[in-house]
Amino acid sequence: MPIVRLKDVRAMSPEDRRKRLTELRTELVRLRTMIKAGGAVENPGRIRELRKAVARILTIESEQPKLAKEATEKEKKESKKP
Repeated sequence: MPIVRLKDVRAMSPEDRRKRLTELRTELVRLRTMIKAGGAVENPGRIRELRKAVARILTIESEQPKLAKEATEKEKKESKKP
């Protein structure tokens, strides 16, 4: 089960997304440090899920300006139609 779902990430405000991203990255660093120190991780699959969750959030972050730009262009075209 994913840590964060795509629809939930899209519904978050940019501020909440950045906060969640920081939390996930912190946890990922903590788990990687444990592995490097020779410790056993409780759930090794968690690392993969964290990486995917970070990627999901970053993808949405990069999409938002593009979607906003497309929406304004679409509105301009519609307003020019007679």
